[in-house]
This record gives sequence, C-alpha cells and structure tokens, in this order.
Amino acid sequence: PISWDPIGSSYSLAPSLQLLYGLRSGEGMNAAVRATVRVGLYTGAKVYFVHEGYQGLVDGGDNIKLATWESVSMMLQLGGTVIGSARCMDFRAREGRMKAALNLVKLGITNLCVIGGDGSLTGANQFRTEWSTLLVDLVKAGKAKTSSHLNIVGMVGSIDNDFCGTDMTIGTDSALHRIIEVVDAITTTAQSHQRTFILEVMGRHCGYLALVTALACGADWVFIPEMPPDEGWEGHLCRRLADQRARGCRLNVIILAEGAMGRDGKPIGSEDIKKLVEKNLGFDTRTTVLGHVQRGGTPSAFDRILGSRMGVEAVMALLEATPETPACVVSLSGNQAVRLPLMECVQVTKDVTTAMAENRWEDAIKLRGKSFENNWNTYKMLAHINPPDTKSNINVAIVNVGAPCAGMNAAVRSAVRIGIIQGHNMLAVHDGFEGLAHGNIVPITWTGVSGWTGKGGSELGTKRYYIISLFQLSLLSPLLLSPPQAFMGGLELVTAREKYEELCIPMVVIPATVSNNVPGSDFSIGADTALNTITSTCDRIKQSAAGTKRRVFIIETMGGYCGYLATMAGLAAGADAAYIYEDKFGIRDLEMNVEHLVQKMKTDVKRGLILRNEKCNANYTTDFIFALYSEEGKGVFDCRKNILGHMQQGGTPTPFDRNFGTKMGSKAVLWLTEKLKEMYRHGRIFANTPDSACVLGMRKRALTFQPLAELNEQTDFEHRIPKTSWWLKLRPIMKILAKYNISLDTSEHAHMEHVIKKRVSMPAPLMKKHKEEVEEEEE
Repeated sequence: PISWDPIGSSYSLAPSLQLLYGLRSGEGMNAAVRATVRVGLYTGAKVYFVHEGYQGLVDGGDNIKLATWESVSMMLQLGGTVIGSARCMDFRAREGRMKAALNLVKLGITNLCVIGGDGSLTGANQFRTEWSTLLVDLVKAGKAKTSSHLNIVGMVGSIDNDFCGTDMTIGTDSALHRIIEVVDAITTTAQSHQRTFILEVMGRHCGYLALVTALACGADWVFIPEMPPDEGWEGHLCRRLADQRARGCRLNVIILAEGAMGRDGKPIGSEDIKKLVEKNLGFDTRTTVLGHVQRGGTPSAFDRILGSRMGVEAVMALLEATPETPACVVSLSGNQAVRLPLMECVQVTKDVTTAMAENRWEDAIKLRGKSFENNWNTYKMLAHINPPDTKSNINVAIVNVGAPCAGMNAAVRSAVRIGIIQGHNMLAVHDGFEGLAHGNIVPITWTGVSGWTGKGGSELGTKRYYIISLFQLSLLSPLLLSPPQAFMGGLELVTAREKYEELCIPMVVIPATVSNNVPGSDFSIGADTALNTITSTCDRIKQSAAGTKRRVFIIETMGGYCGYLATMAGLAAGADAAYIYEDKFGIRDLEMNVEHLVQKMKTDVKRGLILRNEKCNANYTTDFIFALYSEEGKGVFDCRKNILGHMQQGGTPTPFDRNFGTKMGSKAVLWLTEKLKEMYRHGRIFANTPDSACVLGMRKRALTFQPLAELNEQTDFEHRIPKTSWWLKLRPIMKILAKYNISLDTSEHAHMEHVIKKRVSMPAPLMKKHKEEVEEEEE
C-alpha cells in the first residue's frame, strides 16, 4: 500500500484506483475525472481510465489505460464524457462481472470510482457485494492468487437531478444553462408576435429541470411527473393563459417535462397542449422539444467546481474505506460535501417512483428533498394563487442599493408578486437610498414586473450611497436588495430607531452582489453570473494561445477585498494561482509561482493562468505581477494581462441566480408579513427588537434570518468582508490540482450521513414530540 500522512493521520491506499463512467453523460463529469485522477496521483496511487463504461471493464485490454497528470489537462472546459460511456448488458450477468473482476485483479486494482446514475451505481454496489465470491471462483480456476476486498465510491452524473440525497447532480446546472438560453431566445420572438410557447425539456421520471426552468423564466404553467395536474386542469390552464393576456402580457410560456402525465396515468404531450390552447383560446401557439441539446455544450462554472469537489472527496472516501465501510456516494448538501450510503439513496430514489405509481403525489415531492419541495411551493405561490380581494393596508418598499448585479430583478419580481398575493401595497424605490430620501417611490403592480427574471442589472436603479435622511411613509416596511452598502445602511436604520419612531418597522436585507461578501450568507445573488462570465472569458483567453505556446495570462477580477470570484474562477478555469486579500502572500510566494510555471512549460501543457483579486494587495498590483512574470519568464514564456472590469456585473442572470433570487424574494416578503402581523398594535406597526431587522442568507443547508446587530462581530467593516468564509477551505484543492506540493487538510472531511430516518413505535404524545423535534432539527 501507498501510505499518505499529510496531517499526522495515517491513511493507506491500494496501489491502483480505477475510474469509469456509467451509462449517462453530462457536462461537468470531466471535471470530476480530472480531480479524481490528479488527487489520486498526488497520493502516490496508480490511476486507470476505463473507456466505454462497464463494457470496457468487462472487455479489458486497451479499454483500461493508465492515466497521467497531463492526460486530464484540457478536460475542464469539455462537455460530455472524454473516456466514453456505453450501455452494457454483459455486466448485468454474473459471467460478465467475473470478467470485470479478472481484469481488475490482473492490474491489482481494489478501488473503483463510478460516475453515473442510480442504475450504474446500483450495479457498482452489486459488484462490490459479489466481489469476495467472484475472487473465490477466480482463485479456484487458477486465475487469481489471493482474495481481497473492493472499495466503491460513487459520484452522480445526471442532468435530470433525479438521484435522491444530493441537492444537485453533476451536469444539471449546465443543462439548465442550455434550457434558459433557449427560453430567452424564444421569449423575444414570442413577445413580438404575442405567441404561446410550449417548451418540452428532459425529465422522464424527474421534473427538476422543468420546475427550475419554470421558476427561472416565470412560466405560466409547468407539468412535472411528481405532481400531475388536478382533474379539469385543461379549463384552469386556459383561464390562466387568458387572464395573463388580459393583464397585458404579450406571451405565455408553458414548461413540460417529457415524463409529464395526468392523474389517469396517461402521458401529456406538447402537441396535446398545443391543440388544447389553439382550440379553446385561438392563440398562436408553438412547441419546441429541446432533446439532447440539453446534454451538450460547455460545462458551467458550478458544474466544474462541483465535479472537482466531488472528485477530491471521492478519493478521500477511498482513502478511509475499510472492508466494513458501506459503499458511499459523494453528494452536495447546501455548500457542504457529504457522503451518503449508496443503497439508501438508491432506495429513496426508488421510493419516489413507487409513490408516483401509487398516486401519492405529496410523498413524491417530499422524497425528492427539501430543495425540490421548496422550489415547488415557491412556484405554486407565484403562479397559481390569485391576489386576495381584501387589502392588508400595509406598504412594503423595495430598495436596490449599491452596484447592480444579475438576479436582482428576479428577486424584485418575486417579492412584488408575493406581496400582492399577501394583500400588501408594493412600492418601488428608484435609485437606492438616495431615492428613498428624496421620495422617489412609486407603486409597482403584478404586470409591472412581468419578464423581469431574465433581465440583468437593476430595473429599479441603484446607487452606491447609504447615508440617508429621515423618510416618512405610513406603515412602510423596506425590503433591501444589497451588497454591503445596504447591510451597513440597514444598520444605520436600526441605530436611528432610537431617534426616529418612523424607522421602527421590520426590515430584511437580501444579499445581492457579484463579490459575495455580505455577512450572514454563504451565497449572494449575482455571484454565480459573474463567476460564469469570468470562467467563460478565461476559456476564451486560454484558447487564444492554442497556436502560441508558452504563454501565461494574468487576469484581474472584481470582488473588492473579497477573493470569492478569484478563488472559485480559479477552480473552474484550472488556474495555476489565485491571489486574494484573505490569503496573504509575499515575494517568495510569487517567486514560487513563477518557478512552478517554468517547470510546467517543460511538459506538454504550455499555458498558464493566474488570477488576481482587484484589491488583494496594494503593492503587488496587476501591473507589478505582470512585470515580474514577464521578466522572470524571459526565454521560457511570455505574458499577457487582462482586466475584466465591469463586464462581470453585466449579462443575463444564470439559472442559479434567477432561481435563488426568486426564492429569496419570496421568503423575505413572507417573513415581513409575519413580522408585521406580530408587531401590529393599536392600529400601528412598532418594531424595535433586534430580530425585526435581519439579513436573509443561505447558511450551509438552509435559508436563515439573522439580526443585523448580531452580525456586527462577524464583519470586517474596513474591508467590507465577513471575518470567516467557507470557500477559503477550497483553496488547497485548487493548488493541488495545479500540482503544487502542499498538504491536503483532511481534518474536516465529509462524514457518512443517512437519508433514511429510523421509524420507531411510540405512544402518540411522544410521537408528536419526536415529530416536532425532527422538524425543528430539519429547519
């Protein structure tokens, strides 16, 4: 065995690690391969590719080849599966699995990493379960000398996101990018001609793509397998489309999952819906079936980072595996990598299918997980509830503060419509706090925010200004969409409550900034769009050197003092280094990086990529680093520099930012509504408690409200960044994947978790208490 002891904990890894794809393909899987190969080689193991999936494992020979560091160098930006994938009937029979076992034994391989869907991973688990008996037969036949155990770890690659236990599967986000690109293109022609468009997306057994697409584009209707429409849906659909047209909307969008069906179990097709709309409403209707275009293209930044993190965690799982360890699958929960028992996840996935077959639709939604359930509930609120006849007599103002970013408009649209559904009077404050101070406040209606989900920037206008004057409006509750300026402005409003009673109103801050530097939230609206812009730009810049070898690119990113964009773009684009403020560096570090690139140029990969956060160091500027690299690289490589600038703030929002903004806006207004009811006394609102002014943020696995005052201690106000950031722990991964000789900290590796709750028999009162405790824990 090869021993590895980076932090004083002893691990052992069998001499060889084998990597194969299952039956499915999707963007981002190559990133997982790259990370698995490089971390495996980093530990001293031999790593093998298995070409053509299980078929290659059965056939052996040239299908099983040694992987090298350079062989995965250009994989990050490639879609599909570089080492191939194929259906394999042979592996379903014991004789085929015997051949596969023999091929592994010949090479001394006892670690297997499988990337695929539930079928592929189930096959891997069966192979592991049979391993000992297969080797006994091989020993008896004289084909093997001794017995051993087989370690299995799985990563889920599926654009459908149909595997229970993980928030996202590798390839899903990229597929959503392809879908949204089509939706945006269709929307322009549909508005011009006042058409109804029916878009059919993949999802034979899972409606995730359809559901998130519906949220991201503000669709009028969505059909998903998990929740067939109620009886009489035909009339309801036509009434809804007609109502939207009557309100002034020039287009209708209907999203359909390919596996959609009615309550009677009969499939619902796009042509069926088209005929219904044309017959009953006479609308000009078109259908578009996307098909396999959803599987292609360049992987998104999210999928590249997800694949890289999963690949690293897969190797860590193999390092720690024992014969008693159950086969696990590496999953994503919030922003955390977790390990789940493989067969538990497979069982829950099968339970969804069973629930759907038995018409237990609500159970099917819940079994898909909290993320899926929240998406469904948000969609229902935005698309299927009519505004009430009675008003609440409450005004809710929405303010965009600081620099604009993609996704702001999606949050505003969601907040406005949820507020109208709650009966509130929704007000739009133009030009940030300055507009608030000068009374630039106007009512905003349901149709006033139509089509906003796909618009970049800020339709309300925003300014970098947070010193405000007193304003007076009856029962006004602000909803702030913010970078740190709104966070600090919110703190000023809270402090001013002692002087101005009019400010004793509930307030909530929604993080919205490309820098992702708002305290109290792991993610901010707009950061994903900026990250994808940087990543795609890095791809193009690297491609420009395809015919010019030995070139190093130095790219400056935005972010203020926050290094999130530089770090995550470095992971997604395969950077050799990323300089940020939070990770201090000096001249010796710069010298080491230059020497690293000099050695890299001696290999087959003759291009380098260096990212620099705009305020990482006042003295080591982009010009200084460019000059240093240019001087030290003379005769070995030449340099080019690029300052990306404000292009990182522009563009149409990504599916993640549209969906994230939609859910954040919805949850914020629902919270405000509860606070307004709670603090309504004697005909007026009075809110002066710390928990009446909060930041809504994503923390690990949940959206949480945290009082602004409590976040003071967590904030570096001078540099406008949180004092701690979760993504800093990913920086060593980037360095290892770039082949730096550093120690990989395994002190916070993912532990095995369970997805199936144990059911116990207990008296009704205890059962109720247990249920409440479980719900509280989940919340």
